[in-house]
Amino acid sequence: MALGPKRDIVGELMAAIRGKTKLHFGLYHCLYEWFNPLYIRDKGNNWQTRDFVTKKALPGLYEIVKTYKPDIVWSDGDYEAPDTYWNSTGFLAWLYNDSPVKDIVVTNDRWGIGANCTHGGVWTCRDRYLPGKLQPHKWVNAMTIDRQSWGFRRNADLSQYLTIEEILAIFVQTVSCGGNMLMNVGPQKDGIIAPIFEERLGQLGQWLSVNGDAIRGTRPWTTQNDTLAPTVWYTKKSNMIYAIVLNWPETDTLRLAAPVPSTSTRVGLLGYTGEPFQYTNPSTGGINITIPSIPVNKMPCQWAWVLTLTNLQNA
Repeated sequence: MALGPKRDIVGELMAAIRGKTKLHFGLYHCLYEWFNPLYIRDKGNNWQTRDFVTKKALPGLYEIVKTYKPDIVWSDGDYEAPDTYWNSTGFLAWLYNDSPVKDIVVTNDRWGIGANCTHGGVWTCRDRYLPGKLQPHKWVNAMTIDRQSWGFRRNADLSQYLTIEEILAIFVQTVSCGGNMLMNVGPQKDGIIAPIFEERLGQLGQWLSVNGDAIRGTRPWTTQNDTLAPTVWYTKKSNMIYAIVLNWPETDTLRLAAPVPSTSTRVGLLGYTGEPFQYTNPSTGGINITIPSIPVNKMPCQWAWVLTLTNLQNA
């Protein structure tokens, strides 16, 4: 029986993403292979030989860049050996100066011992990195919906997956502190996304459809989260400050320490069509926002509500 031509799944995925979406196309490449005999031998030689690198790892990297021209090269599996073993500087010099994507490519920081959180286009530092404060360099929180694994686990129970409330708390904190979030789902062996992952992705998309203005195109504000309300995180766009409230206030007043209102400040709620919220400017500083009674069918979303504050004195 004659076999058809071998499918280029990566090429098909690249064409679909670039032809039908506005997403950037990136590729993941794991430098090491646990059981490759060349890698095992180099490791046993204390990295003084580089047969695995010259015969497998680097040729693979050059091939995927030349073939698929990715906007992002996400390296991984670097942590056992130094960058000199991987010849990371040599590859990156080619990538940024002579490769077909030299003018657009972005890389991460996983290129050998000592590179994490020090070198690279964006820093990942470690898996599930969430520093809780503004960082001096662009960074990524690479995290998983499964609390324990990057792959699909058939024996996982519901408690071992992050809830949408937990995902949004991580997401909001990440963006407020100047980071991007890489949220991993583990597909099954046939490529199917399990219903629990599908639900979480859909919930996050639902939240963004209402509150995306507080995320897309924003920058960190001078304050990341509020001292009076620690579960309130801030982002900024132009003269608009977004206060992302993870827990709906239990009283009719939300006290915030960071925003300082002016005479023309307006307070609203993303997705809410009612009147602007009333507020006072207490003598102790900050702002006291009156939370109206909103019928449940008028609430713009189910989790993590976003207050909009315009024309603050300290915007």
